[in-house]
Order: sequence, then C-alpha cells, then structure tokens
Amino acid sequence: MSSLILVVDDETDVEMFFRQQFRRELRAGRFTMDFAQSGDSALQHINDTGGASLVLILSDINMPGMSGLELLPRAKTARPDVPVIMITAYGDDVTKRKALEGGAEGLLTKPIDFVALRSEIDSRVARTA
Repeated sequence: MSSLILVVDDETDVEMFFRQQFRRELRAGRFTMDFAQSGDSALQHINDTGGASLVLILSDINMPGMSGLELLPRAKTARPDVPVIMITAYGDDVTKRKALEGGAEGLLTKPIDFVALRSEIDSRVARTA
C-alpha cells in the first residue's frame, strides 16, 4: 500500500510546484500526492483515499470558502490518526496558536522550507513502511 500525502491549497500552481520539488520521490514511488483546491474537495479526498494510506495532510490556511482553520477540525474528526500541518503566508503568533490549538501538528510559513518538509515527509513515510 502506498503512502499518500494530501496537499490542500486554492492556488493552481501549487500542484506543479510540489510535483517538481518531490519529483524524484514520486517517480521512485516512495509516496504519492493528491491535491485539493478547496476544503470541501479535501474532505472528499480524506474520506475516499482508495488503496493508499493517508500519512499526512498539508493545508493552506487562507482559502476562499472553507479556510484551512475551518477544515482542520473536520479533517481531524474524519481521520484523527493523520497529522495535519498548516501552511500560511502569515506566520504570526495568533495564527500559529489557532492552528496548534485546533489540532495541527505544525505550521509552515511561505515560502516553504522544502528541506524541512522533505524531512517531515520522510519521517511519516518511514513509519508506515
């Protein structure tokens, strides 16, 4: 069973950017990535992961419709076993506190430190292997 990472962000170029950053890992089949452009779409992905093992959710905070902070408790209710890391362009203390109090395992600020993110993903994938 392959490890799945769900990336939730309303910006259309995020998928291309993540696929480019993780192209070696994706090509080697270390894990797969699914992308959702809204909170509603993310919940559908979370509830229907098919044959993959969902190991991590990365969600932008600032999205139209359902924000990442609104998605967070719903994602944790649907899959309490899956860690959620929030992504934001605004890494202020209030946002960080809200995310952590809401159940997020961490908060990444944009621009994303892909070295740190790769390490986090490697850790999650290794636990499911």
